[in-house]
Amino acid sequence: MTGKIEDYALIGDLQTAALVGLDGSIDWLCLPRFDSPACFAALLGDESAGRWQLAPVSGGTATRRRYRDDTLILESEWETPSGTVRVTDCMPPRGEAADVVRVVEGLRGTVRMASRLRLRFGYGRNEPWIQHRDGDMAAIAGPDAVWLHADVPVDREEFDIGEGDRVSFVLTYRESWLPRPQPVDPAAAVRDTEKFWTDWIGTCGYDGRWAEVVRRSLILLKALTYAPTGGILAAATSSLPERIGGSLNWDYRYCWLRDSTFTLQAMLGTGYVQEAQQWRQWLLRAIAGNPADLQILYALDGSRRLPEYTLDWLPGYEHSEPVRAGNAAAGQFQLDVWGEVLNTLHQCREEGGFGSDESWDFQLAMLDFLAEHWRDPGSSLWEVRGEPRHYVHSKVMAWAGFDRAVTAVERHGLPGPVAKWRRIRAEIHAEVCEKGYDAERNTFLQSYGSSELDAALLLIPRSGFLPADDPRVAGTVDAVMRELSKDGFLLRYQASEGVFVACSFWLVDALHRVGREKEAEELFERMLGLRNDVGMLSEEYDPKAGRQLGNTPQAFSLVGLVNSARLLSGAATETR
Repeated sequence: MTGKIEDYALIGDLQTAALVGLDGSIDWLCLPRFDSPACFAALLGDESAGRWQLAPVSGGTATRRRYRDDTLILESEWETPSGTVRVTDCMPPRGEAADVVRVVEGLRGTVRMASRLRLRFGYGRNEPWIQHRDGDMAAIAGPDAVWLHADVPVDREEFDIGEGDRVSFVLTYRESWLPRPQPVDPAAAVRDTEKFWTDWIGTCGYDGRWAEVVRRSLILLKALTYAPTGGILAAATSSLPERIGGSLNWDYRYCWLRDSTFTLQAMLGTGYVQEAQQWRQWLLRAIAGNPADLQILYALDGSRRLPEYTLDWLPGYEHSEPVRAGNAAAGQFQLDVWGEVLNTLHQCREEGGFGSDESWDFQLAMLDFLAEHWRDPGSSLWEVRGEPRHYVHSKVMAWAGFDRAVTAVERHGLPGPVAKWRRIRAEIHAEVCEKGYDAERNTFLQSYGSSELDAALLLIPRSGFLPADDPRVAGTVDAVMRELSKDGFLLRYQASEGVFVACSFWLVDALHRVGREKEAEELFERMLGLRNDVGMLSEEYDPKAGRQLGNTPQAFSLVGLVNSARLLSGAATETR
């Protein structure tokens, strides 16, 4: 049976990732990369869609589990009437092939174990041809091939593990037309994985309050990085629902431009300049070309075409359908993205010390496009599939794009029509304050002519559009809290879904900026309580049911945690 979203932990090799449940079952794994079709898709159906469970025959969930220190090595333990056993799961740094390593250790007594492997390629649709040779297993279906090597014959599901015994399994993927790679040594693979993560987190420059929480979030965020290109995914999964039984189930295994500013702030602020550099290079490659063709999201390698289709043979997580692959939101016009990209490149120039001006010509072209189109209606950052509107957040970020361009000229001497940019900046500011602000309620609004609010309005002081001590900012914070609060957390807008995790972190930041530090810290502590036992945060949370919702782990949520911790602890400096 598929577990709750918070029942899962993540292992990965910076090219793909697997979700391991409390019951010892890997219910989600896409090979060879994050956005490939899944070979284990039980997460979106049942075991017939593919999974690999390694657990005591007696069943049940792990008595306890943890990540080994500051690594992505998962250790799960079961205490049974006959003994205690530990399963260690990891994906070592990618060599010539992708490997999943699972090691069973007997800690006390004797435990009867079962390895139940059911491979189904193509998101659970394609059953492979399986052969057993010399105790190993080979599975092939079209372009995909997987081999399983173990210390016990893999054609027998069950085996006994005694105190002091160790049994290892290595699942290896490679394209079917290539020769079988040499299986990795399990013990060496675990050591290599531990060294990689220990070395990586050892360079973390944050040692303030909540340091352990920040380190774990950074490790999960790093695990969502696609190493070959530097792109960072929104989440490792597809189609986990925003509401159980609902249809708002999207594929998040892609790279959103909007997340770049938040991600860069988290990486740069904790000392990870190399990751920020790699992200910037991915960004410049992805957006290169005509600014009019800018998309809000791209594939891991910067590809633009992300056709959306449904996987009708999968019933969906807890019957939340349809299950989707691809994301049609890539075709939406979201004005704020131009401002986000310009702000991101500005942040590279100001904070990272690596923002060379090789991209300035492209930024000039973006500013020309923005000058012609900032008055156009569009879709919101929430990708609601409705009629275009004049969203206040979008206009504020268009303002930010011109503001950063003016700063580039004034502070760095870069060429450009600065008088024109100052004029447009002033026009946008005046229009937003006139058409996007309700003086009677003392709050900015979601869009021109509406009465609705939006949690993205909390980002107004962060963008520099207004200072935090402006009464309109304080009024907006009060209004958003009053109208979008749900059980002590925050909705992104009025909707029948869970509270949006990143938005509640934005509220933490906004409260801190307007001087309500105690409330900010209290909310932050409550937010930490939404994480599961190994520090995972999904996109949303249902306070009444006490469970996570949406795709997981969610980069936007993790970035929000890191940035809020830095702000509250005094480690953050905001660039404008």
